Amino acid sequence: MSQLLTLEVPDNARSVRLRTERGVFAALDVGPDGRTTGGRTTGGHAPVRATALLVPGFMGSKEDFLPMLPVLSSGGVRVLAIDGRGQHETGAASPDPSYTRDDLASDLIAIAQHLNAGPVHLLGHSYGGILARAAVLATHADPSLWASVTFMNFGPASVSARQRERLQLLLSVIDSMTLADMWPYVRNEDTAAPEDVELFMERRWLRNSPEHLAAAAEQMLAEEDETPRLARLSIPKSVISGTPDETWPPEGVERMARALGAGFVRIENGGHSPNVHKPRQTASALLDFWLSSQEVVAA
Repeated sequence: MSQLLTLEVPDNARSVRLRTERGVFAALDVGPDGRTTGGRTTGGHAPVRATALLVPGFMGSKEDFLPMLPVLSSGGVRVLAIDGRGQHETGAASPDPSYTRDDLASDLIAIAQHLNAGPVHLLGHSYGGILARAAVLATHADPSLWASVTFMNFGPASVSARQRERLQLLLSVIDSMTLADMWPYVRNEDTAAPEDVELFMERRWLRNSPEHLAAAAEQMLAEEDETPRLARLSIPKSVISGTPDETWPPEGVERMARALGAGFVRIENGGHSPNVHKPRQTASALLDFWLSSQEVVAA
């Protein structure tokens, strides 16, 4: 489960609704130097050096990225952190929602097109990595859409044996238990969080779509290794691995990075959510990759 320790929102963060051709998605929009922007510059302030789209993991939300936002913003990056279809404040997003991997990847493509900000740096955390990879593959790494792709605590195929047991247990009860009844069993007791964060995480869990939870669990159990296909595509790639991690073992994540020819950063003591436990280090690694990859493309 995605972890949180704080709900502190930067002053320059704005809650928005992204109205795309595939539905309406909740997001935090954070522009550089304290200005939220819909264009490439910030009205006389520093220019937007890059635009990033952050995709949360299973049971997560846009709030998972809050600790990194100040560093990314101060580096000149406009950040869009989203709730995916079936998550938190996005909900169903549109009538008759579908939660297949390919449909959720299509949502990311529609969001990138809606931003109309040039190619964006796409980041997928954990399960979000499955969707980010699918979106890049579906578009053949279209350079008009994607400036780069980053996978954070995401491995090449299905999850670890221990995580498989947890997902199978979830699938066995999701049709017979309410989300409220399930909460005591899914809440993270390993990390002490402030009371307001605990309450938020419970509310967030209750706003999940059960259909989405079931579909995502099945996808994580069945995901196949698409590393060879992705490696053939010409797009800057990076992999961040917080350790220790029981979802996708770090050694498998590192092997994937090598096979992709991707930059690799290990975040010691970052756990499954280095964006939460080591946000400054993680955000600095992202800035280094995003801005340097743009320089290479420009050259």
